[in-house]
Amino acid sequence: MKEQTSEIVVIKAAEDGVNVIGLTRGSDTRFHHSEKLDKGEVMIAQFTEHTSAIKVRGNAIIQTNVGQIESESRK
Repeated sequence: MKEQTSEIVVIKAAEDGVNVIGLTRGSDTRFHHSEKLDKGEVMIAQFTEHTSAIKVRGNAIIQTNVGQIESESRK
């Protein structure tokens, strides 16, 4: 079994309709995956050889190995 070294990110939606978008790695950054979370839903995401960034749109609590931050709604 291959050892896991990629960073894990935990995202908990604090409102309905939080968007989580995975962005690709490489010379052209593109969207490659998106999810919509409702209030209370949790998504566990991982940076991989294909994912270089994760964008969160909406009010959510985001936990990483360097700490926790809360994103805000655009309302």
